[in-house]
Amino acid sequence: MADTIDSAALDQLFLTARTANKWQDRPVPEAKLQELYDLLKMAPTSANASPARFVFVRSQEAKEKLKPALSAGNLEKTMSAPVTAIVAYDTAFYDKLPFLFPHADAKSWFTSSPEFAEKTAFRNGSLQGAYLIMAARAVGLDTGAMSGFDNAKVDAAFLEGTGWKSNFLVNLGYADPSGTFGRLPRLPFDEAAKIV
Repeated sequence: MADTIDSAALDQLFLTARTANKWQDRPVPEAKLQELYDLLKMAPTSANASPARFVFVRSQEAKEKLKPALSAGNLEKTMSAPVTAIVAYDTAFYDKLPFLFPHADAKSWFTSSPEFAEKTAFRNGSLQGAYLIMAARAVGLDTGAMSGFDNAKVDAAFLEGTGWKSNFLVNLGYADPSGTFGRLPRLPFDEAAKIV
């Protein structure tokens, strides 16, 4: 393993990074979205299953389709964000396992148990959504993750016929610092962790 990354990188990824609530009027190029995907896809998932699927809502027309699904508290910041990523998961992710995990018949692990497949897709898709946040920060974007929306409306508007299910949303762009809150408290180690 390499040494700890430098303090500037730790700041950008964790320590000074904040959830963005207000955005600069500055577009996010398609190449930047591809760059962050090419980073996040390299992070680990169970059996390399990679069940997350992403819809990058960028056009005004697509934003208008998203609008009815948003809660009131998330409406303005989402409509003004340059991009909103729908972090979803593929319920039939196992169909890609012959390519992603070719050295074993991993597909049969999931086709025999729909409940196990759903849990695996949701857990690992959530993990990949977190990777998206970290990858976005790594490539110079700010993020604002949220769950205040109607999943059924998002699924109907963007995921119909795909077998994908929405999990959460992440606004992406360049933060306007006037809408960024200060750091809130975190639990200390001895209240949130133990070594056994």
